[in-house]
Amino acid sequence: MIRVLIADDQALLRGSFRLLVDLAPDCTTVAEAGTGAEAVALTERHRPDVVLMDVRMPTMDGIEATRRICADPATADSRVLILTTFDLDEYVYGALRAGASGFLLKDTPPADLLAGIRVVAAGDGLLAPTVTRRLIDEFVRRPEPARPLPRRLDGITEREREVLALIARGLSNTELAAHLHLSLATVKTHVGRLLTKLAVRDRAQLVIVAYETGLVGPATTGLNDRGGGPVVPGPGVGPGA
Repeated sequence: MIRVLIADDQALLRGSFRLLVDLAPDCTTVAEAGTGAEAVALTERHRPDVVLMDVRMPTMDGIEATRRICADPATADSRVLILTTFDLDEYVYGALRAGASGFLLKDTPPADLLAGIRVVAAGDGLLAPTVTRRLIDEFVRRPEPARPLPRRLDGITEREREVLALIARGLSNTELAAHLHLSLATVKTHVGRLLTKLAVRDRAQLVIVAYETGLVGPATTGLNDRGGGPVVPGPGVGPGA
């Protein structure tokens, strides 16, 4: 069972999300939080697999709560999926920098939300397509990477750099395999090595590294051939697809 903690300051929304999660055969709600501070405390207590985190909450917002959860070794294994009505750039970037594994809007269809929970719980990362486009646009507007970290790519092979750049464009493992003419198993190996070498949690963090190191920038930025970024998989689609 995927254990989920729901953090939102609106009781009605928490109840709706809890009903959705508990009706899924492979998910269960372990706790509800009405503030960011409560989310941090309850994550420490229950150690959920996934925290559904609202952005705007009293006492402590969801970005700071995410930062504390991901920075604490005791709760770092709990993955945060940001769920909000806002897709403003500062929230997207702030959440990902804080360590969030995904970012979805609250108007996401129920089936896609459950699929997103499963993807994040499995160790992958995802962004809503509209959020990805805004994130890409934000980096394109900047003349230089926000935080150039060229040394962070030391030890990364040319093939791994190519894989990383394509991940930043939003390609899934299946699309990477087709684009690079590699087996799916080989692609998964490359992705796994990137996660280990760059010391990041998931694909969402790989995207940040690709932009911040300048591997991907205005000259190379582009949406994938489907016209969008990483797409929320539909029911039954696995995280490695």
